[in-house]
Amino acid sequence: MPAVPRLAISATRGGLGKTTLSLGIIAAWRKKGRRVGVFKKGPDFIDAGWLGVAAGRPCYNLDLFIMEKESILRSFSDHTIAVDAAVIEGNRGLYDGVDESGTYSTARLTKLLKMPVVLIVDCTKASSTVGAVVLGCQKYDPEVDIRGIILNNVLPGRHESVVRKAIEQATGLLVVGAVPRQRKGEFPERHMGLTPFHEHPEVDQAISAAAIVAEKYLDLDAMWNIACSASELEIPERPAAAVFDRGEDQVTVGVIKDTAFQFYYPDNLEALERQGARILEINALRDRTLPEIDALYIGGGFPETQAAELAANDGFCRALRAAAENGLPIYAECGGLIYLGRNLKVDERTYPMTSVLPVDFVLEKRPQAHGYTILEVRGPNPFLEKGVVIRGHEFHYSRIANLDDLPPMAYYMERGAGINSTEDGLVYKNVLACYTHLHALGTPQWAEAMVGKAREYRTRKQEA
Repeated sequence: MPAVPRLAISATRGGLGKTTLSLGIIAAWRKKGRRVGVFKKGPDFIDAGWLGVAAGRPCYNLDLFIMEKESILRSFSDHTIAVDAAVIEGNRGLYDGVDESGTYSTARLTKLLKMPVVLIVDCTKASSTVGAVVLGCQKYDPEVDIRGIILNNVLPGRHESVVRKAIEQATGLLVVGAVPRQRKGEFPERHMGLTPFHEHPEVDQAISAAAIVAEKYLDLDAMWNIACSASELEIPERPAAAVFDRGEDQVTVGVIKDTAFQFYYPDNLEALERQGARILEINALRDRTLPEIDALYIGGGFPETQAAELAANDGFCRALRAAAENGLPIYAECGGLIYLGRNLKVDERTYPMTSVLPVDFVLEKRPQAHGYTILEVRGPNPFLEKGVVIRGHEFHYSRIANLDDLPPMAYYMERGAGINSTEDGLVYKNVLACYTHLHALGTPQWAEAMVGKAREYRTRKQEA
């Protein structure tokens, strides 16, 4: 593919402002009239949501643990066709991954995508040592194309001057920004990372504040030049795909999207559409009943923050429960799993959910699971054949209280916690609900199975 200008924003560790500075760069370039494609390394939903708002277009996740390299290259190519540049925000430190070799790190992703890196370094209580840190990152893997350095938490004046000179003398790398310590408040945190943009009271103001920081403290022209120096990529051919008649073959897949359920990979929804589905957004807080659909997808989110409102919408809960009893294909992840249970206990209050599944949830103060998962399909279920291996991720504070009395489960956990440390994926009729989030590029069978089940359900309704 042609050499799309592109840039990866990484850091020496987590918590150094990658997201805020990435948002600022994207928003500042967009103010100049540039169309910026945005990507998030890793499975994170929240940062990706903010990046999408800043760019005014969906943000796509790229993850070497979950996806094959060929899928990543094709996704990057597909989603940079109509842009002037692309920005990827890394996660954690540049070389950090699930093993000591950083196999699935941001560094490995930038090598795959031939992407120059701008590295953020922390200057707190250090000066020349920062040069040594940057030199170490540069020499650790010479194939990683580190091209620019952003100093964070630096004191203007002599401190900044010493750090700049130390880096330039030791490495020859260009310092493209120096950011003093910023006041907190524009991007409040919850659990991990940023608050979802859906819940931020002043999204535009927060993005504007990030742009102001970038314009004031970063050399945006130098960073643009670095992005424009990226070389061409070789993109593997896409396997032939089935073509569906948008009239006769099209089914309607409902997707619950509101402030309680926000976490959907754009690739997942696009994969459903490629299989012949029309996506219909549904609001579990506002809609009084379930619309006419052929299947339902309930993603993750924070149902605990909207538990009272979800419980109060009893008509919708009853309609969903009746549809499940009637065989509606339903796939649910994490927050969606909770919503299909009987109750959710938050602090000392218990809120009734839809009661599709005979399980009760308790929200704890500490994470109950966090990280990548590997699951093998072993049990009967509506969607995936036995033997399919899923690579995904999980992150939740909830747990199931009644583990001794569970419905059958579809997934065996090779890695991760799941529902009971060995299994995930509760099954009831045409319902499959789990803690693991899967990605359609990593589990391509999912979208085909979901839409296929929707067609079966529609046919059965028509024949009844």
